[in-house]
Amino acid sequence: MTRPLLLRFVSIIGASTSFFLLLSVVPLYAETSGGGGSAAGPATGALMVATVVGEPATPRLVARFGYRLVLATGLVLLGAPALVLTASADMVWIVAVCLVRGLGFAFTVVAGGALTASLIPPERRGEGLALVGIVSGVPSLVALPLGVWLVGHVGYAPVCLAGGLAALAAIVSVPGLPDREPASKRSVTMLSGLRTAALLRPAAVFAATALAAGILVTFLPLAVPSVSLGLVSVALFAQSAAATVARWVAGRHSDRRGPAGLVLPGLAAAAAGTLLTAMTHRPVAVMAGAALFGIGFGVIQNATLTLMYTRVSAAGYGTVSALWNVAYDAGMGVGALGFGVLADGVGYPVAFALTAALMLTAVAPARRDRRHGERLG
Repeated sequence: MTRPLLLRFVSIIGASTSFFLLLSVVPLYAETSGGGGSAAGPATGALMVATVVGEPATPRLVARFGYRLVLATGLVLLGAPALVLTASADMVWIVAVCLVRGLGFAFTVVAGGALTASLIPPERRGEGLALVGIVSGVPSLVALPLGVWLVGHVGYAPVCLAGGLAALAAIVSVPGLPDREPASKRSVTMLSGLRTAALLRPAAVFAATALAAGILVTFLPLAVPSVSLGLVSVALFAQSAAATVARWVAGRHSDRRGPAGLVLPGLAAAAAGTLLTAMTHRPVAVMAGAALFGIGFGVIQNATLTLMYTRVSAAGYGTVSALWNVAYDAGMGVGALGFGVLADGVGYPVAFALTAALMLTAVAPARRDRRHGERLG
């Protein structure tokens, strides 16, 4: 618990609060502003697409400008557009704001993730990443359901203002962070990372679970119209809480027995939870499904990221951070965009069930990685 790590926690909390407070709020704003249910997908999709585009470029920006400048720029781009989101209800404006915020989020998670990994001792990596997961997970635990709840009580403008200020206020912590990683003779570039099966397999498994995560946070408020938003808020809270606890437990297990054995159980739990949410008119099933998905998602988050960091040198942390976050955000973006089209044709219950089936296709790379993932390459 060094001073730089504690300062890093400040920027993690600010970025996480800003991101999750508005994650379900912006799709609701797009829908209620006249875009209809089909507007929810493009809103989240634009956020994720911009994030995915920005993430692969971030390691090179860090190498040129340092951690601090890239991280501070990301916080500005994440926070400032949120302040003006409600200036217009036009869908083009909403998508534009989401695109800028997505780019800012890319800078914060990749530059910040690589910096964080360099501050954690390798022998405590699993638990250290779990602690970081808790620090980022607690804001999501509170902010994700709180955003939906606050909209019903104070409206969209105050919620967007709070989301923007959360990211901007965290900039004050950035000057106290280390700026650059020491040079290494063996650096893992994005191109080499994309060619490395030992990194791509865990990323692919994680992307399959992130697909469902993007669907749940975007469409769960729309899939249960027969009940109040209160049930959705509780379900999202249960998901975030379960993911946070599971990530911590998985981290402690990883340091003692290794993370490889956690991938398949985590994937199975996440798929089963997604299947349960298909019973959208049964509150108990929705609650149980969200919680079970959260457990699987938390386990997968820690296990895949720990695996990937153990397979590179410190010079490759930026590339691992970028690849893992691309898997996260690409999965969420594809899920948000594709699920809306699917649900329009077959309905929410069938769409959730098909999503669970799609997630299970990741069993193949997970099993192969369990057998052949010990070596880099």
